[in-house]
Amino acid sequence: MQTNGVYSNGGSAPPDQLRREFYAGDPYEYYPLGQYIVAAPGVCGGRPTFKYIRIEVRMVLAYLAEGRTIAEIVADYGRKELTPAAISEAIHLASRTFEQAAHVSPKVAV
Repeated sequence: MQTNGVYSNGGSAPPDQLRREFYAGDPYEYYPLGQYIVAAPGVCGGRPTFKYIRIEVRMVLAYLAEGRTIAEIVADYGRKELTPAAISEAIHLASRTFEQAAHVSPKVAV
């Protein structure tokens, strides 16, 4: 769904549309999954990463699961592209994906 040029994934293009742009003088292609999260063909096997950097979302989520704080992760990586807002988006997208998966498979035991 699009509202004022922003899709429900937080990006400016639908999630199934390949975006092409230049970053630091190099071509960069990606599918937007959110404003900060992308799936870039040829980067980390196409798994979700933070936009413009090769940091996989699953790694940051694993650090959070280990008890590290968002502030600690941001400080440890020291990359301007990895912000608290980007990590919050990763948490939100993971939560939404989990909820969608739970609705698809009603035989999940708790």
